[in-house]
This record gives sequence, C-alpha cells and structure tokens, in this order.
Amino acid sequence: MTEMQPLLDKTAIRDVVENWVIWRDAGDWEKFATLWHADGWMMTTWFQASAADFIARSRKGFENGLKVLHTSGGTSIELVGNRAVVQSKMEITQRADVDGVLVDVCCKGRMVDAMIREDGRWSIMLRQPVYELDRMTPVDPAVRLELDPALLARFPEGYRHLAYLQVRQGMDVYEKMPGTRGPEIDALWQRMSLWLEGQPANCLHY
Repeated sequence: MTEMQPLLDKTAIRDVVENWVIWRDAGDWEKFATLWHADGWMMTTWFQASAADFIARSRKGFENGLKVLHTSGGTSIELVGNRAVVQSKMEITQRADVDGVLVDVCCKGRMVDAMIREDGRWSIMLRQPVYELDRMTPVDPAVRLELDPALLARFPEGYRHLAYLQVRQGMDVYEKMPGTRGPEIDALWQRMSLWLEGQPANCLHY
C-alpha cells in the first residue's frame, strides 16, 4: 500500500456518497445498484431491507410519482484497512398531500455508511440515516395545517414530521431510528466499531 492509498480510498468513498444522492433521485437505477455490496442493507423510516429490495421499492415509488429528494454535505471518513465508516451531512425533502394540504417536509441529519473495499472497489454494506431535525411547511404559505398532536408525538423529534407525512401516506414507519442523542445512536456506534474491528457484516444489523 502506497502513502497515497488513504487519499485515493477517501476520494473513491466520497464518489460513492455523492453518486448515491444523484443517481437515486434521478432514477438511474442501473448505476445506483453499482454503489452497493451484494449483501448491502438499507435502513429508512419506511423500509429496512436488502439493498436490492430498497432499489426495487425506490424505483416503484419513483415511477408512481413519489417526490423525495436528497442532498449530501460534508463528509467524515474513518478508514481501517479495507473497511470504512462514513458520516455525511444530509437533507431529505418529501412533498406530499397531508390531510388535503400539499406540504414539504425537510429532514436534516447524517447518513452513516459502513463500507468495504473488495477487488479495488468501495461499496456500501449498510446505510443508516441519523435523523436530527425536521419541519413541515405548506407549499402554499396562506394555508393553515392542523396536525394530530397524538400522532406527531409518537415519533422521535428528529423525524416526527416526516413520519407523520409517511403514516398519512399509508406507510408503516419505524419508531426507533437514531437521532442526535440516545440509546439508538449509541448502539449504532457500537455496531460501527465492531465493523471496523473486522467483525462479520451481521454485526451491523439490529
């Protein structure tokens, strides 16, 4: 391994992170699939399953007009040999009708990726969003939206408005996604530490 290898690895990893948001939101599913390990896994509020299943479900939603956009920001990478844990700032925006009102939900947080290099190629073994702050805004600012406080309170602060929208859209939303603080984020970092120590990929799953 040359002295330049860590820099080359980090450049390749950032390409994966940046291409994820572009190819997923553009519906370029063939390219999107190349970012994942064959055993890759995706965690979201509405779906926790293999990368292949996530791609299929995302494609179906895209073709049915689902409006979800992702933005990626600064990235921090921890490298240990052929493995990496990557944090990148992210923003998810979803537009949909909630109780007869067209709204945008903006959710800010981080993506945490467990990645692996095999045959010179970096790919995603696990992608886990960390939801930290969100809001819901009517597209028409003159419209007033009344939310059900009991439904809103079911979900953690970091994604309660996103969850509210998704429940209203008929989705089954997971109620214990990690946020800025708490046992869920602590458990995530424990799993990521095991990954960097060389444990099998099943150490990443709940």
